[in-house]
Amino acid sequence: MYRILKIGMDVHTTNYTLCALESKLGGDHTLAIIKVGPDYKNVLDFIRKIKEKMDPKGQDNIEVECGYEAGCLGYSLYQQLTACNVKCKILAPTTMRTERGPRIKTDKRDAKLIADCLSNGGFKAVYIPTAQDNAVKEYIRMRDDHKQALKKIKQQINALCTRFGFSYDGTYWSGRHLKWLEGLKMSELIRETLNEYLLTYNELTAKIERYDERIREISDQSEYQEKARKLECFLGIKTHTAMALIVETGDFKRFRKGNIYAAYLGLAPGEHSSAESGGKLGITKAGNSHLRRLLIEAAGGICKGAIGKKSKDLAARQKGNLTEVIAYADKANIRLRSKYYRMIRHGKKRNVAVAAVARELACFIWGMVTDNIRGNAA
Repeated sequence: MYRILKIGMDVHTTNYTLCALESKLGGDHTLAIIKVGPDYKNVLDFIRKIKEKMDPKGQDNIEVECGYEAGCLGYSLYQQLTACNVKCKILAPTTMRTERGPRIKTDKRDAKLIADCLSNGGFKAVYIPTAQDNAVKEYIRMRDDHKQALKKIKQQINALCTRFGFSYDGTYWSGRHLKWLEGLKMSELIRETLNEYLLTYNELTAKIERYDERIREISDQSEYQEKARKLECFLGIKTHTAMALIVETGDFKRFRKGNIYAAYLGLAPGEHSSAESGGKLGITKAGNSHLRRLLIEAAGGICKGAIGKKSKDLAARQKGNLTEVIAYADKANIRLRSKYYRMIRHGKKRNVAVAAVARELACFIWGMVTDNIRGNAA
């Protein structure tokens, strides 16, 4: 007869807190809670000792499953334990069922909570990407970190100019704007300060261009090329966003419908209803915040320009795809842009309309990648 052992792990870079719980029909039984050093070998040693305590002679009849919340360790502990034939799951924190009311948060209580969730199924497991997808994801996020740094430098340059009474009347960060910045007459030290800012700006711009070219090269690999070229047919989605969607989502078919994928990204509206009162809330913001931000940015690009207008850049991105793929993308582009203008005409705030467009864009993306392009993906 098999016995079931669940190991909840509250993991930090400095230590692991482990809770061993035996799952039984009559109720779970906590066997031990300890704190160990941040090494997977300590987890293996803990499992061995607990199994010896449970049944010194029948250890093969004990089924073990470990789990920890998604966080700072990424997939490293999962990979180390599974390499040693230990079942492990990474729990999505937003899906874990917790006790109502005030909560006392300690490492031991968190480890016990994780063990309880493993035992009663009160959670959803994080999707584990392939090693290649994970490596590409890290590269893309590194590129986005530099993009955020560039955005901050731009703000700092503009703020410096404003503080000293300089105001530019035109398109910011165009060639003319940069020449204007270089030609400003300032005191020697302020000029030196601005030059250092501009040096950083130029370095970051050059780096991002290099990173984008590298991402383009990766997108031409056989495992990514077809999906990336399809996704680039949508307004607002270029290679960088397409590749982020592909490697961070992984298997799109694990989502039964497009609206389930949108909910996974936290783009579905929340709801608060009780008796006669209640109503819709803002988007849940649960799930993958990086992809959600990219889709919001893509939606912002969609919500500009005339309905049905196709730029030369978009036409070039669509070139080479199947006719039905291009038709599906064009249908989505027209529908999404029309949706935005309709919502604005009816008095919706811009950020609400953009979020709604992003949600429907996620549905169309799911339909494109899973080849559900003849019906309504939503």
